Amino acid sequence: MGYATLHPSYILIDFFKMIRFNQVNQRYPGGYQALKNISFEIAKGEMVFLTGHSGAGKSTLLKLVAAIERPNLGSVLVNNQNVGVLKGRALPYLRRNLGIIFQDHKLLFDRNVFDNVMLPLQICGFDYRESHKRVRAALDKVGLLKREKSNPIELSGGEQQRLCIARAIVNRPIILLADEPTGNLDAAYAQEIMAIFKSFHQVGVTLLISTHDESVLQNTDVRVLALKQGELQAASTVAAKGGPGQSLGQI
Repeated sequence: MGYATLHPSYILIDFFKMIRFNQVNQRYPGGYQALKNISFEIAKGEMVFLTGHSGAGKSTLLKLVAAIERPNLGSVLVNNQNVGVLKGRALPYLRRNLGIIFQDHKLLFDRNVFDNVMLPLQICGFDYRESHKRVRAALDKVGLLKREKSNPIELSGGEQQRLCIARAIVNRPIILLADEPTGNLDAAYAQEIMAIFKSFHQVGVTLLISTHDESVLQNTDVRVLALKQGELQAASTVAAKGGPGQSLGQI
């Protein structure tokens, strides 16, 4: 019996699995089916790449993990929470454990770099002193501390992407989702961004990164999930887990 046929309260808790899809289907009005019978698991501390052509369903899958969308059929479990049945008031608590890097950046150009990164902490109600400490730590991690007073429009494409990463990690999430994070970058900047992601992996953060850029997959030992027309095609061997004894809070 699959998870999709069980009442949500009967889904077994597995503390070693951070993301679980079981027979997930996602169909939109008009009949377009973005995902078809998707099943996979991502372990705690694992880094996984999600590949496929434009329109293969990568963004839809990430939206399901973040509970931006709910599955039509099947179950999506994130940190042992069934996002398909979560009440609206529970979503902010789920998302506090998630860092999301959007494909279109979603930067705010009416405020500076520091304030862009500060925004998630303001929404969560962090106190002033702790917020400032976290923002500067996040900016330092991505190499933007000296640009904290700049407007995002003054940054290069690679710097804007690093700003998005800083905003995504300032909450010190246990899961980091990235939608085509190197899509508009040259090879040098793309490698810089991937090096940042690998550093998060090494301290035990779970990462799911969508990409159609095969160059970022070279010389990696992480698992690859391949989508084609909404169906899961193949997966490589499982990657090594993140390093022991640290957390994102120690970055």
